[in-house]
Amino acid sequence: MASTSAAEPGVRFSDRAARRSSLGLRSMVLLMHVVFVGAVFLLDPTLDRRIREEPWYIGAYGALVLIALVQYFCTAGSSPGYVLDAMKAGSTMHATYINTATLSKQSSPNNGSLNSPLSLPQQQKLNPTTSTSTWLQRVAELYPPGSSSRDWTCTYCRVIQPPRTRHCHDCDKCVLQFDHHCVWLGTCIGKKNHCRFWWYIFEETILSIWTVALYIDSIRLDVDKAWWKDFIGVILLAVLIFILIFLLLLLIFHTYIALTNQTTYEVARRKRIFYMRGIPDKVHPFSKGICRNIYVFCFSRQKGYDLEEVPPLEELEARAAPYTCRDIICCRCC
Repeated sequence: MASTSAAEPGVRFSDRAARRSSLGLRSMVLLMHVVFVGAVFLLDPTLDRRIREEPWYIGAYGALVLIALVQYFCTAGSSPGYVLDAMKAGSTMHATYINTATLSKQSSPNNGSLNSPLSLPQQQKLNPTTSTSTWLQRVAELYPPGSSSRDWTCTYCRVIQPPRTRHCHDCDKCVLQFDHHCVWLGTCIGKKNHCRFWWYIFEETILSIWTVALYIDSIRLDVDKAWWKDFIGVILLAVLIFILIFLLLLLIFHTYIALTNQTTYEVARRKRIFYMRGIPDKVHPFSKGICRNIYVFCFSRQKGYDLEEVPPLEELEARAAPYTCRDIICCRCC
């Protein structure tokens, strides 16, 4: 009891530090928008005339800035889909905390009760009707035959992980369909907010292209203006082009993994994920075809906490076969 009490202040301190860090990063992102967008109005002396002549043009630009900022804060405040959330939701996917001793000893020699790392109030909150054996059976059906329950159990929070789940050390939670932890957003990207993250990147990319065009127009103007305005404009333009290149690459990559139903973690650590070993390199095990992948990617937030099982190896080997004319006509890739 004393050790638990001693650990609580440390946990609260780390939570406060994480909140301050997240608040600082969000303030920095907001400041960057203010600087780059505000500089457009300061450096272009003809912008006032353009606003009067073409109010829709600047109005549309301002609306895009606002939409991008709103999307940023919505994505930063969204949940990626934690396993704990799925447990509390009580949907088709359930999760339960387990103790490794519970697998070998089903009852305690003292009182015959189940060994559980959770207190009684916590167990009552987390779906008391679901037993460990029932959940293990459900998870076992999602993994290839012969898989060990040790591979499914998180070594940090001891939750039984369904496929495509990973523990995030920054959030200290297991995330469904884990993609990555975004430092700039201060949250994980996973099953519930990956589509929202894609839209945020898309909006920021369009905004960056538009802002670069405005900077170039300002620098090319043949009007009398202070030399330092051109100097600042060139520096900001160079930084903005670098950001634009990064955003374009990020957008292309996340479009690719959305079309093939992959995650950044699966692409980067394919050889280290135990249930993906032995799968041909060109086969995407969770892909359901481009059209179905887009539908699942866009509407996964509304579909609850559905699980994806690992397809049998025979099916994956069949997918590795080269395309024939019939496959092309039948739109096998879709």
